[in-house]
Amino acid sequence: MPESTVNPPILIIWSLALIVAVIAGVIDWRSHRIPNWLTVPSLLLGIVANSVVLGFHGTKLSLEGAGLCLIALLPVVLVRGLGAGDWKLMGALGAFLGPYAVLVVLFVAVMIGGIMAVVQMVSHRRVKQTLTNLWFLLSMLIMLKFKAHEQISIDSPNGLKLPFGVATALSTVLCFGWVGIGAHIVR
Repeated sequence: MPESTVNPPILIIWSLALIVAVIAGVIDWRSHRIPNWLTVPSLLLGIVANSVVLGFHGTKLSLEGAGLCLIALLPVVLVRGLGAGDWKLMGALGAFLGPYAVLVVLFVAVMIGGIMAVVQMVSHRRVKQTLTNLWFLLSMLIMLKFKAHEQISIDSPNGLKLPFGVATALSTVLCFGWVGIGAHIVR
C-alpha cells in the first residue's frame, strides 16, 4: 500500500468530518431529518479545527468550503428539492474539508443519491411521475423561480423521501478511504 500523503492533523480533520457525516446519516435514515444540534456546531468546529491546524489559510479554506456548499445548494433548498438539514450538513462538511475535497464529496453524494433514487422510484413504480417532477424542478431552477411547488416538494405527503444524509455519509466514507490510501487532497 502506498505511503499516505496526508499529514496527521488533516487526517484528524477528515476523521471529524467522517464522524459528523455518519451520525447525520444514521439520524437521517431513522427520522428523515438532520438536526441543527449536529450541523451548526459541526460547521463551527470545522472552522476552528482548520484554523488551529492551518492558521489563516485553514480559516480561509474552511469558509470557502462552507460557503461554496451553502451558496451552490441554496436554490435547490428554496424549491424544496433538498432539505435544510442536508444543506447545513454539506455546509458543515465544507467547513471541515475545504472547497476542493467537499466538491468531491458532494459529487459522489449526488451520484449515490441518484442511484438510491432510481432504486426507490423503480421499487415504488413511480418512474414516470418522478421523472416528470424532476423535469419540473430542473426547469424551475433554470428559470430561477425559487418557489416551492406543494405537490413535488420534499414536504409533499405523497412524495418519495430520499435520505440525502445517508448518501452524504456513504460518500464521505468512500472519500475518506480514498484519502486514507494515499490520495492527495489540495489544501
